[in-house]
Order: sequence, then C-alpha cells, then structure tokens
Amino acid sequence: MKCQWALPVSLAVLAAAACSDGPTSGSPVAARSRMAAAAAAATATTVNPVIQWNRIVLQIVRTPGAQSPLIHSTWDFAILHAAIYDAVNAIDGTHRPYAVRVPNAPRDASEDAAAIAAAHEALVNLYPSFTGKLDSAEQQSLAAIPDGKPKTDGVRLGRGVADRILALRANDGSHVTPPTFLITDIPGRWEPMPPNFQQQPQFTHWGQVTPFVLQSALQFPLGPPPALTSRTYIDAFNEVKAIGRENGTVATADQILVGRFWNGNIQDFWNEITQTAALGHHLTTAESARVFALLNLSLADAVIAFYKSKYQYALWRPVTAIREAHELHNPALQADTGWLPLAVKTAPDPSYPGAHASTSWAGATVLMNFFAEHDFVFQVTSESLPNAQRSFTSYAAAADEATNSRIFAGQHFRFDENAGHQQGFQVADFIVDNFLTRSR
Repeated sequence: MKCQWALPVSLAVLAAAACSDGPTSGSPVAARSRMAAAAAAATATTVNPVIQWNRIVLQIVRTPGAQSPLIHSTWDFAILHAAIYDAVNAIDGTHRPYAVRVPNAPRDASEDAAAIAAAHEALVNLYPSFTGKLDSAEQQSLAAIPDGKPKTDGVRLGRGVADRILALRANDGSHVTPPTFLITDIPGRWEPMPPNFQQQPQFTHWGQVTPFVLQSALQFPLGPPPALTSRTYIDAFNEVKAIGRENGTVATADQILVGRFWNGNIQDFWNEITQTAALGHHLTTAESARVFALLNLSLADAVIAFYKSKYQYALWRPVTAIREAHELHNPALQADTGWLPLAVKTAPDPSYPGAHASTSWAGATVLMNFFAEHDFVFQVTSESLPNAQRSFTSYAAAADEATNSRIFAGQHFRFDENAGHQQGFQVADFIVDNFLTRSR
C-alpha cells in the first residue's frame, strides 16, 4: 500500500524506503549489509555477472560514436537490465517478472549463465558493431561456469528472454525521425545557444516514446515554469547569472569543482553508484539483477517524462535568458550579452525541468528503497574530470550535489532542478512500489 506523505519532496524521498516493497531491515539484503566485509570477501569466488555486464555497456556508451545521437542511452540500459532481470528471476522465482514470464523454467538452471546470455543477446542487437568484443566477453564469462545442463539451460533461457524484451520495444517510438522544433523570437522560448548555436534541440521525439513502466509520459505532470515576471523567476535568474558564470568571481572553489565534476551523462554516474552499492552489500546475482532493473527502468521512464515536459514548455536556457534579458524590459533582470556558463556549452534542449535532478532523485529513490537505508558511505568518480572523486555518506547527499551542480555549471535555473527533483522522485517511487515486487 502506497504511503501518503505530507512532506517536502526532499524529505519525502528520505521517507520512501519506509513505504516501499523493497527489503526491510530483516531482509536478506539488509542482513547481508551488516556482515563483515572481510568475511564476505573471503567467501566470494565469482564475478557478479550483472555488475560485469553493466560495466561493459558503460564502456560501450563511453566510446565516441557508439551511441546513436537519436537514442537516449537509458533506453538501451533499461532493455539490457530488464532482460537480465526477467531471465534470472524466471529461475529464482522470488519476485514478479517485468514483462516476460517463462512457465516451467528449470529451477536448477544457472542464474549466472542466464544473466550473461541475456546481456550478450541484448547488447549485440543494440550495439551490433561491438559484436566481436561482446562475443569474446560472453565466452570469457561463461568459461567460469562449469559445463553441463544447468549452464546450457541458463544460456538458452537468457537468450530467449532477451529476444522477447527486444521484440516488445521494437515499435515503441524510439526510432522515429525527430520532429522539427519551431524556432521563434518569443522571449522565454528555447532557441539556438552560444557558443555552438546548434540549430535544432536534441530528442524532440523522446517524450513520445512508450514508457517502460509508466502508464504515460504525463503520469506525473509538472505545472508550467514560473512566469518571467515572477519573483521566483527573477531570483533564479540572478542566482545562476552570478554563480554559474564562466570565469566568475561569486562561486566558491568547491562550487566550481562540483559544477565541473557532474558535467557528464548523469545516468552513467548512477549506474556506477549502484555498482558500488551492490558490491558493498554483497548482493547475489538475483538481487543485483533486480536493483539494476529497478534503477534503469526508473531512469528510462524519468527521461521520457522529463522530455515530455521539456518540449511541453520549451523554456529558454540561462545563457539565452541572461544574454537577451533586455527583451523583457524588467529592471530586475539585467542583460549580460557576453555571458557564458561555467560549462561553456549548454545541453541543446529546453531548460525545464532539470535532467540531472530528475535522474539523480530517481536513482537515489531506487537505492534508498531497495536497501531500506538512507546512509551509505561511497565515492563517485567523475566522468568529466579525470581521476576526480568525491565522497558521500548517503544517496540523497549525492543526488543533492548533482542537482545543485547544474546551477553552479550555469546550465539551469533553480526551479528547473526543483521540478526535476519532484518528477524523478515520483517516477521511481511509483516503480519501486508497484513493479518487480515479491511474489505472493
């Protein structure tokens, strides 16, 4: 039963673990987290195949030119981990499937073999140019599993499930030609931005993609951004203008570092955070399959939802708003025609809501629910700053910092981030409460 919280969104996220169908303090996951790390490490004999193949897909998407500019990578991740989960869960049988039921699945089949085969089958279809490397990775992974019927059954099951997941997503609107965005001179509406002035924004079609779990992209709709004459807009405008400027003097050294640290593909960060959490809690293959499926289904649907909102409102980005503030004839909004953000280039899509906030709070909500905990000490390595790491004591702390980073980087207004926070939390909270739950 879904709890009702009369709390601010940030507090409601922290409370979500108490409401979810995720593991409780007495669950195997929570119990395992209390085990001594040295003892668990001493008994570990195999590589977790779910984490292994999550790392492989991260390597792929970080290869220049590997990811189609028309397909958001969260779509690929969701397919990969839905396939792994349904394959492993068909054997494990403890939770409800995502989409594929396998009647009479052999209970003695190898879960690891099923995970490996499902991952390989999904990825060779999603990234066919990497087939050779993926074949080698599969062979190496399977070589660690003793030959025999359990292995053979696991491989057959994994491949079959992956093929069915791929078929389910074959005509979901992800591969259509993106519609042209109408460029106008209306103040407040998105337009090409300096310094690169890309003439069309990205992913204009993505809000029309069929969600993986949500009933529609507007299941958790956002109201419009604040009016350009409102105090909320004026305050947010002046905040990002001052703190997010390239070579500015207002931001602290740490704010500048934070703005640069998180300036990458935020979904990649949260997959790596989940790897750390899974290893830190010594998850089994089945548990890992479930947490990565919950994470990536939530991230994929959060992205579909926020793109629906982005093109519903088409708000200009701070760099345009600050350079063209004179068009509003408001003395509280002073233009700076040479202003550029700390990150220099701005993501080529509308400002509202903020993607980092939506993605980060979706990710944090999944992890807090799954592990039934708020506190977890971990480090994050930057995708944008070589060898840079930051430490956190909770998932919420990382989500908060990633959210604020977009203001420090000059990419977003604060109300963008507040709206993204709200929407990302709502998407993930719905998914963890209602999907991949324990079998009754």
